[in-house]
Amino acid sequence: MIKNRREYLFFYDVTDANPNGDPIDENRPRIDEEVGTCIVTDTRLKRTIRDELLDMGEEIFIREERKEDGSLMTKEELFEKYYKGDYEELLKRCIDIRLFGGTFAIGKKARSYTGPVQFKFGRSLHKVSVKLIKGTTVMPSGESKEQGTITDFYVIPYGLFCFYGIANEKASEDTKLTDSDLEKMTKAMWFGVKESTDVISRSKFGHMPRLLIEIVYKEGERFHIGELNKLVNVEKDVDDLAIRDISQLKLSLLPLKSAVEKNREKIEKVYYVVDDRVSFVQGSSIEEVFKDIPLERFQWIES
Repeated sequence: MIKNRREYLFFYDVTDANPNGDPIDENRPRIDEEVGTCIVTDTRLKRTIRDELLDMGEEIFIREERKEDGSLMTKEELFEKYYKGDYEELLKRCIDIRLFGGTFAIGKKARSYTGPVQFKFGRSLHKVSVKLIKGTTVMPSGESKEQGTITDFYVIPYGLFCFYGIANEKASEDTKLTDSDLEKMTKAMWFGVKESTDVISRSKFGHMPRLLIEIVYKEGERFHIGELNKLVNVEKDVDDLAIRDISQLKLSLLPLKSAVEKNREKIEKVYYVVDDRVSFVQGSSIEEVFKDIPLERFQWIES
């Protein structure tokens, strides 16, 4: 199990893509209509992490597998087929259950694991617009055999998103989460947003990771700053709906800097990776925010 509580801030941007379509609303991007920002669910981020972990050679439990009749296998059927109903074997082999937990409804053997790692919904740090892109296909459909069919899909021209997460050392006792698991998760989060098969698709192609921060608290500190996503914002010289590139924004971590200064003695170290194209408001670079705190780039970014 892990011994240190952690907090995460993860930023990525999307250009001419649909970051998280709503299947019951024509797969439109999820928009908070009152404020005009775009939402990406925590399950969408977890799916990206899972897919990249699988590409990295890790075993994941939440996956799509079909039976001979073509129907999807349930969690319970997967559990019985591959893990023989043995929860210890499940935790030993499946990194996604160790990270995110799971619920299994199997009669008297039913069990629920609270995931040590939890993420809030991601939100764009500015208002976005939604565009409907129309086109045609060369191949005719079954209904219209003489000409191509009309296609359409929704995108946002640009959005910079921020996710906030926490790793709870107490919950890790049940799932046997390790420091190595968390290292693999951060690597999968960073590279998965850009490179996983799931996001290199027509609707999602255009994602780029920009900044990932992991704050590691001292062992025994039952504390975290909380709501780190509300301690960041952006400054820009153009209207929100005119933003089309990361170069038009400056990321401000000044509120986070103030919170870190108040709780500096509780923090053991900080890991980070930042894309070269990210600009910071004066006084809020990573080095300035975490001044006098051990600061390291993630080891996996160097390999």
